[in-house]
Amino acid sequence: MKRGFLTAFFSATIAFAGMAQQAPQLIPQPVSLKTKPGHFVLGRQTTIVVPAGNAEAKKLGDLLAGMLATPVGHTFVVTTVPKQTGAIRLKLNAVRDTVLGEEGYQLKSSAKGIVISANDGKGLFYGIQTLMQLLPPDIEAHKKITGVTWGIPAVDITDYPRFGWRGLMLDVSRHFFPKQVVENYIDEMAKYKLNTFHMHLADDEGWRIEIKSLPELTKVGAWRVMRTGPFGLGPQPAPKPGESATYGGFYTQDDMREMIKYAADRYITIMPEIDVPAHSLALIAAFPNLSCTKLQYPVNPGSPFYMKEDNVLCVANDSTYLILDKIFTEIAQLFPCPYIHVGGDEAYKGFWEKDPKDQALMQREGLKTSAELQSYFEKKVEQIVNSKGKKLIGWDEIVEGGLPPSATVMSWRGIEGGIAAAKQGHQVVMTPWGNTYLDLYQGSPFLEPHTYGQLWLRDCYNYEPVPDSVDAKLILGGQGNLWTESVTDERQVQYMTWPRAMALSEVFWSPKEKGTLGTFIKKVETHFKRLDAANIKYAKSIYDPLVEGVKMPGDTVATRLRLDSQVGNLDIYYTFDTSIPDAFSPKYNGTPVAIPIGAGEIKAITYRNGKPIGREVDILLKDLVKKKD
Repeated sequence: MKRGFLTAFFSATIAFAGMAQQAPQLIPQPVSLKTKPGHFVLGRQTTIVVPAGNAEAKKLGDLLAGMLATPVGHTFVVTTVPKQTGAIRLKLNAVRDTVLGEEGYQLKSSAKGIVISANDGKGLFYGIQTLMQLLPPDIEAHKKITGVTWGIPAVDITDYPRFGWRGLMLDVSRHFFPKQVVENYIDEMAKYKLNTFHMHLADDEGWRIEIKSLPELTKVGAWRVMRTGPFGLGPQPAPKPGESATYGGFYTQDDMREMIKYAADRYITIMPEIDVPAHSLALIAAFPNLSCTKLQYPVNPGSPFYMKEDNVLCVANDSTYLILDKIFTEIAQLFPCPYIHVGGDEAYKGFWEKDPKDQALMQREGLKTSAELQSYFEKKVEQIVNSKGKKLIGWDEIVEGGLPPSATVMSWRGIEGGIAAAKQGHQVVMTPWGNTYLDLYQGSPFLEPHTYGQLWLRDCYNYEPVPDSVDAKLILGGQGNLWTESVTDERQVQYMTWPRAMALSEVFWSPKEKGTLGTFIKKVETHFKRLDAANIKYAKSIYDPLVEGVKMPGDTVATRLRLDSQVGNLDIYYTFDTSIPDAFSPKYNGTPVAIPIGAGEIKAITYRNGKPIGREVDILLKDLVKKKD
């Protein structure tokens, strides 16, 4: 018995010594983190103590107990009976701490126990998320884990967010993702203190929300013909005569209520988007009279229509507003979110310019441009949205032609739209595509799934949401956007989201002086272990080789190649002779390497500490001019 006890004692001591050598790797970075000697260890006697008579705190205690129970392998008792030592205590401040605000918290841990204190339930919840990150990565497993010491380092943390809006957008129109997929996504968002889930519910390729007064929207608009592969960038065949529209789906209102509650239990608000006046082909497929042409179009399967099909609502058609009133009435009743997103982006105005009713409206209202006609539309839609007790938010195109009086702007084409809106006194959510669009390449295009543009981890992490020229109080925060033209299933959703959404979470939560990119990447690498434990698919693109052609003075074409990676201190090995590169191949020394005469391709791979870490890239040299790293 004594020998077994001593073995366990020394094993735990060694484990704690390993922990003590490394500061907690928390994402997002807290405002203040102080490490202290010692550790607290979860055991069978550990209880979770909550304030007596507070239903919200009890609910949070139960949530924490459930998060711990499966991987640790035993039930944690939630109680209101105070315990001096050996407990995790959730504490609501008797006197409000003005520094912490609504979402902030303090977490103090020692060998005797843990105390998480906050002004509100939100703060307690975010403290719980930090507590989970203080535990070993296997705490994220969906099964019992044996042989792990569930130690929590002694720390003193004070933390609160920089921005109130910390979001992710998932496009569920281009591809439909079932309720369980959405709830899984919400779980992952919560771990990184993201609090707004923007659902893009309607577009040309599908209508995804039940509107009981308009059953045709889901009967017709939620379904299209089956096609495989990405679209938008790679054209999909148009529907064939008589081909059945069987691909798609939608959320019933009961489904949505369940998701809204699931998110609310994790302090995440679901914001609905119904994209109008453009991107409305699924709506027009159900109600052809709403377009200028009034032609019957099928829901688009991803085939490019290049404005040959009319996917824009007719501004002068009274039926447009009658239908939108019905839609927004039910959306407003269903979603507690104070905002309804109405899209407003990429509206092709060619059909308006040819439509007699729209042209007569412009003349009657004294509108000089098509942009002003869209502004007229947005202002009427804002009146509808406001009449339902909601606020309108739209993409930055709604700035053009004149903003609706109380609109909030989501700046996506860059920061210019957000700056223009803020200078007019409007609130802004900053989400420029070059820093937040998660559907873009996150590494070498020769290795990544087919898409457009580039968004590396550093582009997310180095983003600053507040332009120098505006009142910072008008910048609500920001979000990452995942459009799904090339994202067809849950695993691909995960791959495109993580780890870049970790970087955005730190941008939106942590202080402006949050740390360096190198420090952040080290934290990300520790979080890869957490994602592995949770069976979350993520991208390791930061390790992959990057290859770029270099022109020397006087050259008309690239004669040398520059090799690199997103992570420093990696060894890069390459070959030009079609052989597989490894640690015995030529090693890149930082100087662009000359392309040998007769070479038609390059292969490259990265190593760390003598072992492969990145994927091998194989590139035909003629293709280097077609894709840009």
